[in-house]
Amino acid sequence: MLQKIILGYSGGLDTSIMIHWLLENYNCEVITVTCNVGQGTHELCNIKQKAINSGASKAYILDVQNEFITEYLWKLVKAGAKYENHYLLGTISRPLIAKKLVEIAKLENATAICHGATGKGNDQVRFELAIKAFDSKIKIIAPWRTWSISSRSEAIDFANQRSIPISATKEAPYSIDKNIWYVSHEGGDLEDTNSEHNPNFYEMCSKLDEAINVPECIDIEFQQGIPIALNGKNLSPISILEVLNNLGGKHGIGVTDLIENRLIGMKSRGVYETPGGTILYSAHEKLESICLDKMLLQMKQKLSMDYAKIVYDGFWFTPIREALDSFFDFSQQNVSGKVRLKLFKGHCLFAGCESKNSLFNRNFATFEKDDYYNQSDAEGFINLLGLPIQIQAMLNEKNISINKNLLREKFKA
Repeated sequence: MLQKIILGYSGGLDTSIMIHWLLENYNCEVITVTCNVGQGTHELCNIKQKAINSGASKAYILDVQNEFITEYLWKLVKAGAKYENHYLLGTISRPLIAKKLVEIAKLENATAICHGATGKGNDQVRFELAIKAFDSKIKIIAPWRTWSISSRSEAIDFANQRSIPISATKEAPYSIDKNIWYVSHEGGDLEDTNSEHNPNFYEMCSKLDEAINVPECIDIEFQQGIPIALNGKNLSPISILEVLNNLGGKHGIGVTDLIENRLIGMKSRGVYETPGGTILYSAHEKLESICLDKMLLQMKQKLSMDYAKIVYDGFWFTPIREALDSFFDFSQQNVSGKVRLKLFKGHCLFAGCESKNSLFNRNFATFEKDDYYNQSDAEGFINLLGLPIQIQAMLNEKNISINKNLLREKFKA
C-alpha cells in the first residue's frame, strides 16, 4: 500500500515541482493542501486542477481567511508587533497553514508532511515547530534540504524538463509570498543591497510618483483594540482589510525595503507591501496614545518587540506567546474609539481621534489659564526627582575642591 504524503501546496515554483519529485523518490501518493489566506483569485484559479494534473491524487482547498484575520492578524494589531521595528510579520500565515496540514494528515492517515520552505530561510522553522506542536511523531519532508536542486534556476530547469507549468522565469526569479495582509518579494536583483529596488513588481501598492495627488481621509473605529468599522460602517474582518488594502495601495502606503536578520543567522533583503496593515497599525497606535496610561503603554511597547521576535522565530504555538496575548488583551480593554487618518503619497497622517476612555484631559494640558493644575507644585517634584543628581554634584564639587588644593601645594612657589 502506498504511503500518503501531505504537501503544503501554493502552486508556485517550489511546490509545483515537489509533486513530481515526491512521486519520483517515494513510494507514495501525494495529497496537496492549499490554504486560502487571501492571496487572491489569480493565485487560486484552477489550483486544484493544476495539482491533480501534476500528479496529486487529491487536492484540498481550505478557506481560512476569517480565522487567519481574527485569530492571528488581529493579535498582531493588538500587540503592535513589528520585527526589528519595521516588518509587519506577514508570514504569520505559516503556523496556521501548518496546523491545517496536520489536520488533513490525520484525516487521511498520512505518514508524512512535506513543505516547500528552503533550508536557508525562516519558514522551515515556522512550519516544522507548528507541525510538532500538533503531532510530535509525524515525519516531515523538506526537499530543499535533501534534493540535488541547489538554486531557483535549477528548479526552473526541473519544471521545464517535465513540462510543469510555472510563472517564475530566470529573468525575474523573485520569490513571492502573498496573503490578505501583505505581499513579499525576495531574490533576484534584490540580493544586491547597493541598488534601489525597481517598483515595477509592486502588486498591492502604487508607485509613489503614480499615486493619486488628492489626499483622502478615513475614519477607523476600534473596539478593545480590534478594528470593527470604516467611515461609520461596520464591516467584516475580511472586508475591512480588503477596503484598507485598496485605499492604502492607491496612495502608495505600506512599502518597506528591509534588510532583516534571519533566524538562522544570515541577513536577507525583502520588499514588503502591507498597505492595509500599515494603516491599521498607524491608527491603533494613535488610539493607544490617548487610552493607555504611561506605564502600561511603555511596558506594552517593550513586550511588543519580544512578541514580534517570538512570532518571527516560529514559536506561535507556545505558552509564552499565549501568556503575552493575555497581557495584550488586558491592555486593550479600554482601547475603543475612532481615529481619523489622512492618506497621501505613502503617508498616514494623523487627523484626529476620540474615545470615551481617553486619558487626555484638556483642562490639565491646556496652555491657557486653568483651575486644575498648580504650577508651583512642580518645584517640589523637581527637587525630589533631582535629589540623586544633586548629591552626586555635591560629591563632584568636593573632589574638585580637594584637587585644586593639591595642585596649589604642588606648584607653590
